[in-house]
Formats: sequence, structure tokens, C-alpha cells
Amino acid sequence: MPLRTIDLNADLGEFPERLADGSDAELMHWVTSANIACGGHAGDESTIEQTLELAREHGVAAGAHPSYPDPPGFGRTVLQMEIRELEESVTGQMHRLLTIARRMQVAICHVKPHGALYHACNCESDVTRAIGRAVLATDHRLIVVGQAGSPCLAIYRHMGLRAAAEAFADRAYEPDGSLRNRSLAGALLDSPDVAAAQAVALATRKVVATTSGSEISISAETLCLHSDTPGSAVIAQTVRASLQAAGVAIRPLRRDASHIQH
Repeated sequence: MPLRTIDLNADLGEFPERLADGSDAELMHWVTSANIACGGHAGDESTIEQTLELAREHGVAAGAHPSYPDPPGFGRTVLQMEIRELEESVTGQMHRLLTIARRMQVAICHVKPHGALYHACNCESDVTRAIGRAVLATDHRLIVVGQAGSPCLAIYRHMGLRAAAEAFADRAYEPDGSLRNRSLAGALLDSPDVAAAQAVALATRKVVATTSGSEISISAETLCLHSDTPGSAVIAQTVRASLQAAGVAIRPLRRDASHIQH
């Protein structure tokens, strides 16, 4: 019997050139869930359609990847917005994706905020609740992904939503459990073997080594692999193979069959 089950997710549909040259398709082969950009930081109708089709071809669970409406900053800038305005933006982004998915008869299973919005949910409860309300207004059955250890997960669950805790295979952790800032050296783990070792530790022992050399406890249901990390497909392949060798079953976050949209 596997020691445990874990999902592997990646942010996809963010760069038309990665769809055109097959990079997204190559990465899609190794993950089990795809977070699809839906217009906030990246993504348009064409990229959404192409990414949904790839997800269907590879049997990968599709999810919405909304962000602050910040194409110039790729969603990595915190925008000073009224909470209602933010809620309406996220609702619109998810509605855009779900409308296309329904037409293509592809199920949407989860929601994962992107970039600065993801991190804002870790420390700003009003932002978290805005995301929760947007999900409730779109489809209350969607699984909401948030960082393991963050209070946002409890808020989502209190709102009646299913939440999934996420950890990162290819990002360095600080001793306080936060991700190392991307502006600092070593923030990205671009070595396939290093990322794989971190993934196995997270999945089998529920720990991660930090930048200080200490270990902290993290319990996660899904592991993220960033598509814009150099060599992301090789990293994903190595991570998946190492997890399976360690007895971990790789399966997507899925809703009940009765929840699948047609």
C-alpha cells in the first residue's frame, strides 16, 4: 500500500509561446492538476481553450488560476483595490474559465489564487473571504487551494468550502515556514534531484528543510511545480518518479463524480 497520496499541480496556460512550442504539453504529462490562467495576470480565450484541451488529453484535473488584474506585473504586485472590486474581478476570471470549460465539456475541479493574491490570502482575512465569496458565487463545489499552515484554509472551510493544503517542491522555505523571496538567491530549486528530495520529504515525512538547515513540519495534499522554473518538465518528471519510488500514489484533487459538470 502507498505511504500516502499526493497531487502534483502546476500553473499552465500563462505563456502562448509555451503552448506553441509544446513546453506546457510536456509538463502536463507529469502533473495531475493544472491551474489555468484565466485573464487576471495572463491567459485569454485561446490559451484557456488550448490548456483545457491538453488537460483533457492527459487526464489532468483542471482548475482556475485567478489573480489580481495585473498583466504588466504578471500578478506578482499587490494592487490596492476595494474588496468588492477584487471579489468581482476574481468572480469574472473564474466565470470566464468555467464558461469555456462547459462549452468544451471539461470539468473544473479547483481554484488556486496566483502570485501576490495567493500570498495576500495568507495574511489578509478580508482578501481570503473575498476569494471564498467569489468561489461560492461561481461553484461552491470547487476545491480551494491555499498554502499549508496558512489561516486561509480554516477560513475557506468555515465558509463551507473544501480546502486543500499546498506545499512547494521547487521553492526554498524560510525557518518561519514562508517561501524564500524570489528576489533572493536560492529561492527557486532548479535542480531536479533537490526538488525531488524535497517533494519526497514533504509527502512521506511531512517535513521540509529550511534555508537555515532546520526542518519544519508541513502537511500538504498537493505539491506545486512552477512551469516557469528552468527545466520544469525534467524537474516534474524526476519529482514524480522519486515520489512513486518512495511508495507515494500520485493522484489529482478531484470532486465527487456527481459534481462533474456537463
